[in-house]
Amino acid sequence: MRISAHTVCTAIRDDIVAGVLLPGARLAEEQLAQRYGVSRVPVREALRTLESEGFVVSRRHAGACVAQLGDREAADLLDVRALVEPLGAARAAQRRTEAHLKVLRGLVRLGRQRAGQGQESDLRSLGDWFHETVAQATCSPGLSDLLVQLRRKITWLYTAEPLAGAVALWQERGALVDAIARGDAERARALSAAQLARATPARRQFHAAAPAAVGAVSTRKPAVNTVRGQI
Repeated sequence: MRISAHTVCTAIRDDIVAGVLLPGARLAEEQLAQRYGVSRVPVREALRTLESEGFVVSRRHAGACVAQLGDREAADLLDVRALVEPLGAARAAQRRTEAHLKVLRGLVRLGRQRAGQGQESDLRSLGDWFHETVAQATCSPGLSDLLVQLRRKITWLYTAEPLAGAVALWQERGALVDAIARGDAERARALSAAQLARATPARRQFHAAAPAAVGAVSTRKPAVNTVRGQI
């Protein structure tokens, strides 16, 4: 079965965000093709997409490498998120469908359950899924793409919220879903802004990768098909 460039792009991006492919690591097409079990063509297309998103840079004589963002750029992402996510919450309240609400309520239920049980490993992926669904609920492809890209980069560059605050965080997300369900755009905007104001993300530390080492990568076999469907 032919694997698309979009699917390969998702797999590479996931490995960058997870820290499997480290900042500064060289991304050789042949090595990546072997890693993901595809030809070099979808890898080449995927790298072009990731470069446009800011996860990959092309260097003269070195080829494609995982991007290395400085502290100033990382801090700017948080400032942009503080402006854009409340707008996204407001638009979701105005435009969401019943399908969006069903997914959001299910995620809040799961998030509360996992947080109460102390199952930290699931919480970050559930949180990412929650915010992707809110982004989809804006019914604005441009705004949705911006919100998702911001979240991905912040997940890449910052550590997860401590488990100690997870129960309260999912309670807040439940309140946000209630506001979205009521169509209360201003309440949704205020809840989103307040949640971001209370967040205290810490800059993630990566072990340095040697640029010439084609792949400062782990030996685990990546899951290639990780794309969540649109609602």
